[in-house]
Amino acid sequence: MNDRPNGLSFNNTLKLCHIGKSSFYYERVPESELNLTLMRLIDEIYFKYPFFGARRMLVMLRREGHDINLKRVQRLYRIMDICAVYQKPNLSKPDRSHSIYPYLLKSIVICQPNQVWSTDITYVPMENGFLYKVAFIDWYSRYILSYRISNTIDTDFIIDALTGALDAYGTPEIINTDQGSQFTSDAFIEALKAHDIQISMDGKGRAIDNVRIERYWRSYKYEMVYLHCINDGYQLKALTDNYILFYNTIRPHQNLNNLTPSEVYHGSLKHNSKIYENA
Repeated sequence: MNDRPNGLSFNNTLKLCHIGKSSFYYERVPESELNLTLMRLIDEIYFKYPFFGARRMLVMLRREGHDINLKRVQRLYRIMDICAVYQKPNLSKPDRSHSIYPYLLKSIVICQPNQVWSTDITYVPMENGFLYKVAFIDWYSRYILSYRISNTIDTDFIIDALTGALDAYGTPEIINTDQGSQFTSDAFIEALKAHDIQISMDGKGRAIDNVRIERYWRSYKYEMVYLHCINDGYQLKALTDNYILFYNTIRPHQNLNNLTPSEVYHGSLKHNSKIYENA
């Protein structure tokens, strides 16, 4: 990257572009065209039927005309890191050496912005490969606080997204995650502790514990990702920026009394603080 706008350093330029340093150069994933087609189909079917294991997925793919075997589907499940047991895209496996924290949201009433944030990673299919996206969402308002895109699942791009959210919106009381190895890593845990953030983790096998971010992923996939043939990370970033602007400031939510996340998060309209209880 030779031309740096306004004399910005390479690292600052990437930060402004919401791109992690390790993922600046988009590389085509070394998978066959057939496998990439199958992975996109699996992603779409899985969001509709997250309880489908590899055997049921095989039946669905064969109905779509793909003469494949179970071993191929099982291999693609491993690449995408999904598992029917978890009822969600399980993009990171727990590390037995990492500490697991209790789920804190069961017994509290979430009644204001920045009380609880949630985060997760999702697989994003591309025309010639795939990338991963991490996002942070405010639980109360459903406002998307930050995101990052990467061609690998690592802790660095998660911490970069966390730093972006903290710099822009301050510090929440609690952050909720799943039990994936990136979120239980020492680096991520220490980043939360450094800001005195309470740590909450989903119960094993309970996809609904992180329901806010799960619902956002569903909207993001069906309202943006699946409607485009995405060629590279730059296009994905541009589309994602536009979608998040739409999601935060234009798209009304029934569970928010038809307000937008931005209206609720920034308090631009009066709202009843109890409309989110048990939503």
